[in-house]
Amino acid sequence: MKNRIVRALARWIPLASFSGSQKYWLRRYQLGGDSGSGSAGAAATYKADVLNQFVVSKGVSRVVEFGCGDGRQLELARYPEYLGVDISPEAIALCREQFRDHAEWAFVTADEYQGTTAELCLSLDVIFHLVEDVVYEQYLQRLFASSERFVIIYSSDVADGTGTFRHVRHRAVSADVALRFPDFVRLEAYEATLPPSVAFNRGVPTTFLIYQHR
Repeated sequence: MKNRIVRALARWIPLASFSGSQKYWLRRYQLGGDSGSGSAGAAATYKADVLNQFVVSKGVSRVVEFGCGDGRQLELARYPEYLGVDISPEAIALCREQFRDHAEWAFVTADEYQGTTAELCLSLDVIFHLVEDVVYEQYLQRLFASSERFVIIYSSDVADGTGTFRHVRHRAVSADVALRFPDFVRLEAYEATLPPSVAFNRGVPTTFLIYQHR
């Protein structure tokens, strides 16, 4: 019970003085908060099943994830080689400790990241937390620039530009990707084979957007 109360406070206290998405997540992890409900339970299992199957079916050996968080989602991952990137030093420290026996996995802060590329680049439950346009644009640029073959995004994909909380903003991600990254084609036929999404962000569905370099 005590741990649940601490985690709840760690989510809400940064909102009381919200001054940007990056500061919010830095402060949240500093206070002992976690990556949120999307990284546990049915949502985590759903994402892991889809991603692990994709890695096997496409013969992916190297994965980079931008926004790895505290590593709870990674407990279910089956990636041969993996690099997790996050803005939070606290989150990276947690991951390094938790996965210290995974010799082919590494974790760095966003400041430490030096342009490592991979066959598959991941963004899971991150984009709708990037409320500032410039942060959103920079994130997308890094995500797609780092991909050698595939990009997988798990996010909301609606154009209302709003969110229930100040640290949430929903966008038409697929439309933005189509406009900004014409060298990547969306694998809609593959997406259609996936089970229905099990997760929502305050009523807005989160879904997989899967891209391949032309």
